[in-house]
Amino acid sequence: MTTAPEVRDLEGRRIGVPESRQLDLFADMIERRGAVALRCPLVDIRDTPDHAHVQRWLNDVIDHGLDDMIWLTGEGLRRLRDFAERDSPERLTQFIARLDAARTITRGPKPVRELRALKLRSDVAATQPTTQGVIEALADIDLAGHRVRVQLYGEDPNTPLMDFLARKQAHVQAVAPYVYADEAETPQVLDFIDRIVAGELDAVAFTSSPQIKRLYKVARANERDEALTAALNGLCVAAVGPLVAERLEAEGVQVTLMPDSNYFMKPLVRTMVAHFNAGSA
Repeated sequence: MTTAPEVRDLEGRRIGVPESRQLDLFADMIERRGAVALRCPLVDIRDTPDHAHVQRWLNDVIDHGLDDMIWLTGEGLRRLRDFAERDSPERLTQFIARLDAARTITRGPKPVRELRALKLRSDVAATQPTTQGVIEALADIDLAGHRVRVQLYGEDPNTPLMDFLARKQAHVQAVAPYVYADEAETPQVLDFIDRIVAGELDAVAFTSSPQIKRLYKVARANERDEALTAALNGLCVAAVGPLVAERLEAEGVQVTLMPDSNYFMKPLVRTMVAHFNAGSA
């Protein structure tokens, strides 16, 4: 059986890929379609150094159970699973059993995917993959007196969600199982910025908000932020989902394209293909 040849519908396009954990996977997707990927690793994701905090949270869930579990990211679920499994297989089994007995609220498709891998379900989906979407999904649900547990997005305390849950009279405990470490080499980031400003790229594809935060942190420190914004507004800027788009718009960057739904890398690549094909038609 012969394999169908790759469709090189991004032939010759120069696309900036400021990816982190899945840098090579995303870059490979567009390179197989003929694009030239300019890689720039902007952030890294690591376990929180506060292991005791995570262990206390896991102990509470395993020993006392919970009524509702709010998952904001798939990364957070993976990290908590790994924390429990490193202690013992039995501890992981106990953790999964507690989650299975609780109502599960998910912010977007990535935690849903991770839940399925553990044979768990999502009971309540956010109306959109944002904190506001979670709040809207829970607006009419009685949470008074409920033991609600929240997995945070990085180290962001998510004050809007916490305030909402307090108004709902829930008993809340949050956990932050990972941190963003933005210690990528500054010269490499500066080179990436300079190549954007010089007009060497056709597009830049952003897949997480911390990428944008790191990019602009370096740009501002080197008085390149205004030039960066102007250059980005002159090329195709792709965002994987609404959260990333909002962060770009907060920096004054107009988002050119975003998948209509299914905010993953493959739909993002397909959306870029459609954009460039329409432009060359």
